[in-house]
Amino acid sequence: MDLAITAHKDDSVIGLVCRHYFTEQQRLHPETPFTPFDSLLGSDDPQCREPAVQKKVATFILVLNLVTGILSAVVTPKLGHMSDRFGRTPLMAVASCGGLVAGLVFILAATFPDVIDHRWLILEAVFDGMGGSLAAGSILSQSYASDCSSPSTRAVSFGAITAMLFSGLALGPLLAGYFVEWTGSLVAIFYVGFCCHLLFIVMTALIIPESLSREKQKAARELHRKEVEARGRQPTSWLALARDSNPLTSVKKAVWVTGPGANTRLRINLLVLAFSDAIIVGVALAAGAVVLLYAEATFGWGNLETSRFVSGLSLVRVMSLTVVLPAVNYLGRTLPAARRRRRRSASGDQRVAAEERNAGADRLDLWTIRAALASDMLGCAGYITARSEAAFVSSAMLTALGGLAAATVQSVVTKHIPAERVGQVLGAMGTMEALGRVVGPLIFNGLYAVTVGSYPQAIFVLLMGLFALVFVGSFAIKTGVHLVEEGRDEAADEPVAGRAEAAAALALSEEQMLAQ
Repeated sequence: MDLAITAHKDDSVIGLVCRHYFTEQQRLHPETPFTPFDSLLGSDDPQCREPAVQKKVATFILVLNLVTGILSAVVTPKLGHMSDRFGRTPLMAVASCGGLVAGLVFILAATFPDVIDHRWLILEAVFDGMGGSLAAGSILSQSYASDCSSPSTRAVSFGAITAMLFSGLALGPLLAGYFVEWTGSLVAIFYVGFCCHLLFIVMTALIIPESLSREKQKAARELHRKEVEARGRQPTSWLALARDSNPLTSVKKAVWVTGPGANTRLRINLLVLAFSDAIIVGVALAAGAVVLLYAEATFGWGNLETSRFVSGLSLVRVMSLTVVLPAVNYLGRTLPAARRRRRRSASGDQRVAAEERNAGADRLDLWTIRAALASDMLGCAGYITARSEAAFVSSAMLTALGGLAAATVQSVVTKHIPAERVGQVLGAMGTMEALGRVVGPLIFNGLYAVTVGSYPQAIFVLLMGLFALVFVGSFAIKTGVHLVEEGRDEAADEPVAGRAEAAAALALSEEQMLAQ
C-alpha cells in the first residue's frame, strides 16, 4: 500500500512546501498578487514549478529521505535479530506501528496545513524510520518466507514477495489516482493507507500463525545470551558503546561469522552476497528517479508517459518473478529431483532424508544471478546507446529481467546459515540496502547534475559498472558452503511447511539434482 500512494505522497509534500512558500512570500511582500493554491493539483500546480519552489522541495525531500534512511539503517538489523529470538509476526506488527503513526502525522499535516507546519513531516519521517520503513518490512517478510520454505523453493518464495511489491508499484498509483478522482480529496488515499497499516497489525498480531518454532526462538535467545555475557566480561567505554550502536557493527557481526563451524570461505560468501544485495537493491533502485529525469529531459515525457513507463516496467518485473523464476526452478531442480527419485526407487535404494537441509549456494543459484546481472548490463548498454523512445523502453525491459538477481541473492544467504540466524543476517542486509538508498541518490543525482549538459548517459555507465562489479564478484561465491554449529541437529532447520512430505523424500542434495 505504501508503494501505491508514494506518488500521491510526493505530490502532497510538494503541495505543502509550495503553499508554505507562497504564504511566506505574501506575508513578506503583501503588495505582490497571490494566486490561491489548489491542493488537488499538488505538484501540477503551475506555481510549484518555479525554480525557487523546486529548490526548497528538493531540499526538504532530501532531508526526509535522509532521516528515514539513517534511522531505518539503525533499526532494521535490530528488528531482524529480535525476530530470531521472539518470532517473526510480533516484530512485523511492531515495525508496522512505525508506519501507522507516521501515516497519522502525515494525515494531520495534509488535512490542516494552515495549523500544522509542513516541517512537522520530519516527525513523520522519524516514525517511519523508527519502524524500519520498507527495509524492515521486506526483511521480516523474507525471514517468514525462509522459515516456511525449503532451500530449493526459497528463491521462488522471495521472488513472490518482491513481485507483490512491484505489483503495488505498477497498479497502485493508477488505482490511487482513480480513488482520489472519485473522492475529490488527495488526503483520502492516506486514510486508506492508515487503515491498511492498522489491518496488517491486527492480522500479524492475532491471526497469521508464527513461522519460527519455540525451539528455534529459544536457541536464538540462548545464543544471544552467550554473546551478551561475552561482551559483559570485556571492559566497556564510551567508544565501545558507540561502536556497538553503529549499524555497520551489526552488519559485521552478522556477515563476518566466527566461532564453531565458521570458516573463511563462509565469511567471503556472505560478504560478497551482502555487498551484491546492497548494490542490486539499494543503489540500483536509488538510480530509478534519475533514469526518469533523463527520460523526461531526453524524450519530453510528462506525467502520463512516465506513469505508463513505470507501470509497464513493474509489470515485466512481476512476470519475471512469478513466471520465469518458478520455471527456472522447476526445470533446474524439481524435474531432476523427480528423475533421481524414480531411478532410486527402481533400483531398490531405500535411503531417505528426514528433510531438505541448508547446503549453501548451488550452481543454479549462481547462474541465475549471473544471467540476471548480464541482462541488467545489456539493458544499461541499451540505455547508453538509445536515441529513440522505443530503444529506451526495450532496454528498460531487459533490466526488468534483472529482478531475478535480488530474490536469488537474498534466498542464497539464508541457505548459508541456521534458521535462528536468518533474521539477524537478513537484517544486516536490510541495513546495507537502507544505506544504499541514502548514498545512492546523492551519487547518481550529483553525477547527473554535473554531466547533464555534456554527457547525461554517464549515470548509465556508472550503473553498468556496478552491475559488472557484482557479476565478477559472483565468481568468488563457492557452492556447498554453509554454517554447521557443533552439537547442532541439522534436522532443526526443517521448514515449517512440508515436514510430512519431507519425511518421505529421498536423500538428495541440490548439487546432485543439478548434476542430472
